[in-house]
Amino acid sequence: MAEVTYLTPEGLEKLKKELAYLKNQGRAEISKQIAEARDKGDLSENAEYDAAKEAQGLHELKISKLEHVLANSRIIDESKLDSSKVLVLSKVKIKNVKNGAVMNYQLVAEKEADLKNGKISVQSPIAKGLLGKSAGDIADITTPNGTIQFEILEISR
Repeated sequence: MAEVTYLTPEGLEKLKKELAYLKNQGRAEISKQIAEARDKGDLSENAEYDAAKEAQGLHELKISKLEHVLANSRIIDESKLDSSKVLVLSKVKIKNVKNGAVMNYQLVAEKEADLKNGKISVQSPIAKGLLGKSAGDIADITTPNGTIQFEILEISR
């Protein structure tokens, strides 16, 4: 059974644009590279041609995976989310109990994760440890650097 990916409307639009780019400009660029390599002579000993063909295969694989994600994605209606518990698309304000550092994150699908913008994947250790918790709860989260305690200060949509 296919894994369902939950996306925001913006995330879905971003993936659709990426797919359109890969199918149009991306394929055209790869075809051009293959044609240029083919013009350089004997294909049996042409490393540039082999590399271009391999790049084409990887490009098509990326398109296939993206099509699969889009076919199995669902848009989340943020207005129906319960903000009393941490869920996908929740915005959480958490505090590291040990050092007092306060962080703001939004839990999003893996394809939408962008740490610079405070969006972490629901598959990440921090997000997994926060899911289902309520404001005021302490979450013990196992990270590669050991277990860290985070207090959930605030949950919003």
